[in-house]
Amino acid sequence: MTKQLNPITNTVRASVGEDKSHGSVMPPLFLSSNFTFERFDKKRKYDYTRSGNPTRDQLGDAIADLEGGFGATITASGMASITLALHTLEPNALVIVPHDCYGGTHRLLEALKLKGTIRVEYINQTDKKAVLEAFKLKPQAILIETPSNPLLRITDVEFVATEAKKVGALVFADNTFLSPALQNPISLGADLVLHSTTKYLNGHSDVVGGAIVAATQELHEKVAWWANCLGSTGAPFDAYLTLRGMRTLHTRIKQQELNTHDIVKTLATHELVSKVYYPGLEDHEGHDIAARQQKGYGAMVSFELKGDLEATKLFLQKLELFTLAESLGGVESLIAHPATMTHAAMTPEARVVAGIGESLLRVSVGLEASEDLCADIKEALDYISRPIQLVKSA
Repeated sequence: MTKQLNPITNTVRASVGEDKSHGSVMPPLFLSSNFTFERFDKKRKYDYTRSGNPTRDQLGDAIADLEGGFGATITASGMASITLALHTLEPNALVIVPHDCYGGTHRLLEALKLKGTIRVEYINQTDKKAVLEAFKLKPQAILIETPSNPLLRITDVEFVATEAKKVGALVFADNTFLSPALQNPISLGADLVLHSTTKYLNGHSDVVGGAIVAATQELHEKVAWWANCLGSTGAPFDAYLTLRGMRTLHTRIKQQELNTHDIVKTLATHELVSKVYYPGLEDHEGHDIAARQQKGYGAMVSFELKGDLEATKLFLQKLELFTLAESLGGVESLIAHPATMTHAAMTPEARVVAGIGESLLRVSVGLEASEDLCADIKEALDYISRPIQLVKSA
């Protein structure tokens, strides 16, 4: 089909009706680890699944189409996609990284820095002066995470990409929190877009996977070569499930975002909540940039409770409809305590710099009825109000 279609249509119909063998409507799953050669010294398109697999390529094509990239490499996890991105760099390359990046990313970068593989400079990427100063160091790449995890800070991707190109630096953009349904970093100048497909793209909390989308053929071939070399490509069955989940991406995230708006109102108006972090709020410092570069504000929200760690524990114990677990982007609502969960790998000092305190909570809003979710939060907040008041009076 040559006519331009809405991305929603393309996602729903990815690889539909393309089976040449039996005419199946949905694409078949190719679990084979190897494929026959056509004849001696002449292999077919696929020979070994680590190197290439039809099911994995169908998912990669669908994600690349959504992101507006040349091609996508499907990996075994989101961390594998970050690892692959770093392998495109020269030895001892300097990488500019957000000071409040995901804890797993921080752990990987610190480990590679200690080995002497790369050099790392952490900065607040929402501060344009800090970005310009960092580029004076001539980095080979800058890793952007916007919205950031867990404080949902917004980085101006177009500004960073423009400045990066002046010094020849590659731009890696982690788009996990929004998905290509709400943000397309390549259109803003990014060279590689990273995903944990475990999250919104799959959307059902039953697959671990990753993807790395390249803006150009040269970069895509480089990433694919390293993926085969390292053996970090994803499994066909995981790719099959992720493609299945992606078909409802736009519908899911639209409703999740609507639910989030209701939850943000509940949190923002409650006396026991000291701060709400959500780019959709007009007083959020990154609101204007988010409105310009995103197609929505997403379904992630973080907030700080008044009171101590004990009050936070009581609040979490009282919740019934928010499961205490890591990860995000599934149909079910989750809540996490970043300091002891997602960002536990960071040192206490690094968490302080990033602004991750003991009373900070991160919510991934699901598809439950918003009135039930809001009522659950309010009941839990009301439950801890008396203990907090007693602490104050003492």
